Amino acid sequence: MPGEEKLQLTVARRRDAGDVSATRAVAELLRTAPVIGRADMTVRQAAALMTERGQDYVVIPLPGRRHGVLTDGVIRAEVVAAGRGVDTPVGEIVTEPAFVVDAGAASMDVLTELVDRDLSIVPVCDAAGDVVGVVGPGDFVADPAGAGIPLREQIRRSIDVEELQGHARRLPQFAADLVRRDRPPYEITRAASLIVDAVVSRALDLVLVAHPELDPSAFTWLSLGSNARREPVLSSDVDSAVSFDDSAAGEIERYRTAFGEVDEVVRNAGLRVDANGAVASKPLFARTHSQWQAAARAWIDDPLAGKGMIFTSLMLDGRPISGRGAVSATPAVAMIAGLRRDPRTMNLLLAETLSTRARLRSRRDVLTGRGNIVDVKQHAVTPLVNIARWAAASVGSTDVGTRGRLRAAAGSELLPDEQASTLIEVFDVLQRVRLRYQVAQFDNGDPPGDRFDVRQLSPLDRSLLGQAVREIAGVQRRMANMSRLLPGSEKVT
Repeated sequence: MPGEEKLQLTVARRRDAGDVSATRAVAELLRTAPVIGRADMTVRQAAALMTERGQDYVVIPLPGRRHGVLTDGVIRAEVVAAGRGVDTPVGEIVTEPAFVVDAGAASMDVLTELVDRDLSIVPVCDAAGDVVGVVGPGDFVADPAGAGIPLREQIRRSIDVEELQGHARRLPQFAADLVRRDRPPYEITRAASLIVDAVVSRALDLVLVAHPELDPSAFTWLSLGSNARREPVLSSDVDSAVSFDDSAAGEIERYRTAFGEVDEVVRNAGLRVDANGAVASKPLFARTHSQWQAAARAWIDDPLAGKGMIFTSLMLDGRPISGRGAVSATPAVAMIAGLRRDPRTMNLLLAETLSTRARLRSRRDVLTGRGNIVDVKQHAVTPLVNIARWAAASVGSTDVGTRGRLRAAAGSELLPDEQASTLIEVFDVLQRVRLRYQVAQFDNGDPPGDRFDVRQLSPLDRSLLGQAVREIAGVQRRMANMSRLLPGSEKVT
């Protein structure tokens, strides 16, 4: 009936005994004192110390308050396989500083770095730079941040496509369970992104096994969009791109055929593959390193031609997940870094940010009698993501996550501390609303989406959403005023 109130979408809450919604610091996961050695000790002595302490690592202090890590894997690779003797000084093997984290770092952030860098352990340091412990993947299993580790490992070890898809289809229920436990939104989306990465990587592995003529080392696979930013919700697409070695230019069509098979595996695993063609199986997203470099220059030179504005934003969010060491995939990362360094990128990002204004409802919806419809992604999340990308570029930050970008730019001339803090809170509110109502849609058997009838929202969420949109719109107005003062601002419309 006309005027009839929509049934509110609700999510059944669940809270286990002792479960709390706040993210813990990694220091809370430490259980034993670290095993510390010396650079002048022999491999034999280090192995004996590891055995004595019942651990599979030794942290080695290096000059400049840095640290190295000797593990069983390093001994196998650098001593046994290399033919070195066990009396070799550890300092000759452990020469590179290890990746370390601060004791106050969020456990979810540390777990993400562990996975991204494919590390077995990470030293944890106090404010003085001294090692107070180490953490590995196993230390996160009992922590809420590590809830996705078992599922991720099952996906990574899947022996065939059918098994992979069976495990991957559990992702929506996994995310829904975290929502019911009231876990922080960024923790939920990060955990989901680690699982999506595992699905895509394993699908790629399995497809390439069936194509022995294709060289897996000839390209770098980039995650794009919300998953690259580690912010996927249940409605998010899987976006991707590939950067090939220039020597593989003549083989790209054959690779693209295989990547199309990857799309099918991922789609049948229950994930959404981008319907607009932002996937590695399409020509525009499968190029050689040189072709990407040339394209990036063209986007900056003429952002209105060839969708340069959209491509620039997509690639600035790009994150390597497979190929050439993934995290340090040099040619692909160099292309993105070049975009970030170009001073004209700031104007391009500003133009995009101001082209999508935050608003609660579109004029079209109001004129067509659908004034109760709100598209949370289009009207609020996307404008905020654009602001964060622009602000991060202004300070040269390499962070790809919205919260991280806002933190990096906080206190800058373009983004005062208070404004950055407010936007981080707003982003968390928007993600919480999206997750909560998408889980309710999932529970009702409906496809999760970002278009809601505001009558389906609780009064509190309706109020929070309206306030969030007003905060974003206020920042955009300030940006429009400031744009006149930026170098080259006459190019911004």
